[in-house]
Amino acid sequence: MHRLRAAGLRGEKRIEVRFFDGTSEDAFVLAVRMNVERHGLPLSLADRTAAAVRILDSHQEWSDRAIASVTGLSHKTVAAIRRRSSGENSQLSMRIGRDGRVRPVDVGDRRQRAGELMSTQPGASLREIARAVGISPGTARDVRDRLHRGLDPVLPTQHRIDAPVNRRWEPPDSPDDVGADTVGDTAIISALRGDPALRFSESGRVLLRLLDALTIRPRQWAWLVDAVPPHCAGKVVDAARRCAKAWLDFANRIETRYEPRWTDTRGD
Repeated sequence: MHRLRAAGLRGEKRIEVRFFDGTSEDAFVLAVRMNVERHGLPLSLADRTAAAVRILDSHQEWSDRAIASVTGLSHKTVAAIRRRSSGENSQLSMRIGRDGRVRPVDVGDRRQRAGELMSTQPGASLREIARAVGISPGTARDVRDRLHRGLDPVLPTQHRIDAPVNRRWEPPDSPDDVGADTVGDTAIISALRGDPALRFSESGRVLLRLLDALTIRPRQWAWLVDAVPPHCAGKVVDAARRCAKAWLDFANRIETRYEPRWTDTRGD
């Protein structure tokens, strides 16, 4: 459009063109890509950000990395722009990557469900698990391998950004666990998770993760005990006792600092 305008200002009647078969939205994507990669004055950050917003609106099914490759932004910047947008942009369950392949957005949730199915349906094949949750057999195999190694089936980069604490893999509850007390008080920790003073600070999120690690049922402790090999037992016992002492010291320090105020609150 700029060159057409310049030719008009020079009084030219003809200009060489290359025809493009597509929508005006696709033409805009091509124009941005060519200005970023090939010719013209470099687009400013504001220009590239505005282009990303427009492409997110017209090509909402594209992945963050696909849009980033067009606009010259990082995929994290595109993801932040997407989160600030509203409507269907944030609701699609599938996105098209730079290679043209369609992938689910909630891969972490699907891997988590695959791990749960592998535990509750040990006889199911990898293809059956993959088909049930909407992942590839290769991903299902990776989930199985991670579970065998005692790891979280969800990769660290696939946890939800807005989650205040990390997911962890736990054995499913058994009938014996119904009504059983957890070591940590679930109701109290759930209330703490909703406190903005903790959720929106790095130190608060670390504390929530540590507290969340204690909210497990007796059967789950037994599951962990069974995982300790004999040659590691002494070290694990020593580490557990040191952790228990550290938590007790932590509780005493908090109580010492806030006891007058805390006592008044409990009195109310």
